[in-house]
Amino acid sequence: MGSRSIDFTTDEYYHVYNRGTDKRAIVQDTYDANRFIEMLRLFNSVDPLGGLYQHSLEVSLQRERNKEPLVEVVAYCLNPNHYHLVLKQCVDNGISQYLQRVGTGLSKFINHKYRRTGSLFESKFKAKHLADNDYLLHTSAYVNLNDRVHRITAPMTQLVRSSWLEYVKEKSGICAKGVILDQFKSIEEYEQFALDALDLMLQAKDEQAELKLLEFND
Repeated sequence: MGSRSIDFTTDEYYHVYNRGTDKRAIVQDTYDANRFIEMLRLFNSVDPLGGLYQHSLEVSLQRERNKEPLVEVVAYCLNPNHYHLVLKQCVDNGISQYLQRVGTGLSKFINHKYRRTGSLFESKFKAKHLADNDYLLHTSAYVNLNDRVHRITAPMTQLVRSSWLEYVKEKSGICAKGVILDQFKSIEEYEQFALDALDLMLQAKDEQAELKLLEFND
């Protein structure tokens, strides 16, 4: 479901995602990947901070302490050629503003760094409304472990950035985790829930691939 068919509602949760043009990489090294996560944090403000070229990290972080956020980032995963986010909209039009800033910021950065032109992403981001709690919980697992869903392996794993460690290792970061973790007795219980969900996702993916192969051979 594309974002054009959704009227984003404040205080509701959404799964949003996008990928590179022709499925090509949107980040090419670890610096690019870290820059993307930095943008997720710094561009989340009702008052625009401007481009990362215009602000030192120190100044941006100081202003960040007093900002009103556009969204809450619940979970994220950056893979080499696409990203997934679970977002809660905090203000009217917050998700659209946020993703426009992040998408434009990353595109300008990558085009400048690699002396390329044209669109970095294949289209406007897509979005799905997480209309019930079960959908929200399972989507958090899907996004947190998305690199494993796609079975990304070395050396491409160095380009992956995921909120998984924020959840299971209590690593500091950008996520508002309470809506997910407060529903479990412990971090370990959520970890097991997510890993069990991953097993089911991989099984379903393998079965779908097998069905396509059988259809091709018939």
